[in-house]
Amino acid sequence: MTEPYQVFRGALPDVCSNDPSRMVFVGDADGRCEVFTWDADTRTARQVTDRVGGTAHCAIDADAHVWWFEDDAEGNGRWWFRAFGGGPRLPGLPGAPAGQPRGLAIAPDGTVAAAVADADTTTLLVGRRGRAPRTLLRRHAPFRLAGISADGDLLALATAPGDDTAVTVLTSRGETVAVLPGRGEGEVPGPSNAGALPEDAGSGEGAALSRAERTTPSSCCERSYATPLGAGGHARADADAGDASARTVTADTPALGRGAEGPAIPGPEDAPARPEEPSATARLWCLGFSPRPGDRDLLLVRESGRRYVLATWAPTAGATSHLWCSFDTEITARWYPDGRAVLVRQERHGRSLLHRVEPRTRRRTIVPTPVGSLLDAAPRPGGALHYVWTDTAHPPEVRATDATPLPPAGPSTVVPGHHTDLWTPVPDGRAHALLSLPERHAVVPPPAVFLVHGGPADHDRDAYDATVHSLVASGYAVVRVNYRGSTGYGPNWRRAFTDGVGHTQVRDLAAVRAELVRRRLISGDATALWGVSWGAYLVLLALGTRPGLWRAGVAVKPVADWVAAHRSTTPALRALDVRLFGGTPDEMPERYARSSPLTYAADVAAPLLVVGATKDTKCPPGQIRSYLEALERAGVPHEEMWLDTGHDGYDGAAHVSVLRRSLRFLHTHLPAAHRPAGPQRPPARLGGSRSH
Repeated sequence: MTEPYQVFRGALPDVCSNDPSRMVFVGDADGRCEVFTWDADTRTARQVTDRVGGTAHCAIDADAHVWWFEDDAEGNGRWWFRAFGGGPRLPGLPGAPAGQPRGLAIAPDGTVAAAVADADTTTLLVGRRGRAPRTLLRRHAPFRLAGISADGDLLALATAPGDDTAVTVLTSRGETVAVLPGRGEGEVPGPSNAGALPEDAGSGEGAALSRAERTTPSSCCERSYATPLGAGGHARADADAGDASARTVTADTPALGRGAEGPAIPGPEDAPARPEEPSATARLWCLGFSPRPGDRDLLLVRESGRRYVLATWAPTAGATSHLWCSFDTEITARWYPDGRAVLVRQERHGRSLLHRVEPRTRRRTIVPTPVGSLLDAAPRPGGALHYVWTDTAHPPEVRATDATPLPPAGPSTVVPGHHTDLWTPVPDGRAHALLSLPERHAVVPPPAVFLVHGGPADHDRDAYDATVHSLVASGYAVVRVNYRGSTGYGPNWRRAFTDGVGHTQVRDLAAVRAELVRRRLISGDATALWGVSWGAYLVLLALGTRPGLWRAGVAVKPVADWVAAHRSTTPALRALDVRLFGGTPDEMPERYARSSPLTYAADVAAPLLVVGATKDTKCPPGQIRSYLEALERAGVPHEEMWLDTGHDGYDGAAHVSVLRRSLRFLHTHLPAAHRPAGPQRPPARLGGSRSH
């Protein structure tokens, strides 16, 4: 196939605070994610970056300079900038160490803060655009930069939401102002001259890292590539902290709904220390400082029991939980430009709701939006609202209530078939599944592909997914299950690991499958699994522990051997493993072995396609090769495919190649009786350029 593929955007453009007509976004450039400027006055876009591997992290400061992060295949790099209208490419912070981005924050006065992480440490830098920065602190404990105050004097750092130091507020001189714990409701005043976090500031990555596929503010996600076949892969959507009005961008972190701001959607770092036991930990997430000049209020979300509560911190008042403003499922939020109200986006049962909250008057109102998912939403001056809307049948659409011209999110098409929901009883509640059925006239139920989301603390949404589109158009039913551990269903559901890591989720997949077969909605002898990252891990575990249920499996960049993965991955992900299992492999060998797909490799009966990445530091290639060797010894039919990439990527070519290979694999081992000949693709958009 030679037809070009395109990229969908799941995020709003980042807007210049001094000139709202000037924006920057990540869009499609010949199938890659690249940075573009957008001039709303002239309705013109200009491509800023052009890199072989693509570019996904960008920002715009108050002077309309465009920032982007240039990284290599392992994700290490530095920040660069150039003027909005063009000009030379210049280093943003000359002399800064290379590393993986852990947040960029630019205040209106020009103060720049950035966090970068290498294999051993995370470093916080402060300076001015184009000048050598000073190192404010360097720690072995992972953290991310979560915001900067409008006056540029206060910085917020975040670790794991359940840590004793979940949020730390520093001055730009390195003095600790406050430490906000994730456990309980208290505030720990910081020492007046502390230049760094305590040594035990927490091993969590906050919302900065996971083994899953990533999206970022203004980024493109794996399942959002429009291709000749559809789209491949699976993206995790998670927490991004940012105060856009104060020009704060944490471009290292994935975003709620595949591209929006706000770290209050708990990520896999929030898994309980011992999944078999309920957790009473009250977690805390940081969402950024108020953009109002002279205002230093910090926006927070606290988990309290079965609810998520909006909270704030101020230098004089300390931390305040607004108990009158709580929600039963995960939320994220951002300040209105005047700093007097907050726009809360709630993820509930696979769809989105918007609320306007006024903390000072204790007023909360629903903001009307269409039924579906909001991948991003931002309040604008004058009460306007910009948002990105989608549902399963429709690709993302960028909308503005004030008629501001915005760059399109991507191609326009409609997914064929019938899309509905299903609720299945399981221990701890009911598992919600999104079901897409192909258009057919036969009495025989169709074969089904279960697309397994990553995380585990993510969820599938009523949102467009080009992989769903391709599969449905090819004659398959598609099932997306929000198993226990998923977000969008409340803290208890997210913490419910009743059967242990992985086994709980596999049990829910099997229960939903049984219900669909019982109702003759899918074929009982033609079901397959397809997942990426944590989703791919569940594919391997399900094939090994319940081999009689599945006819085929596709696992892209999986955790295949927990012990080997733990010992060869990043420090932040080792900390995640410790929280998942309650200890290291040496301390909890039985738990790691029981949840490891390698333990059950010889029991796999269905044909399996395994895709690995040679530069993957999250799901390292060595542990995948060990699993493949075990399959070979057991005589299990399997295929392997290797990408010369890291875990994440911004070039659609790799995703397209995986999609094509996966569809061919499924057509061989799970034929659709009533499908058109050959792999199907969404219809191409007619006319226009690829991204605007």
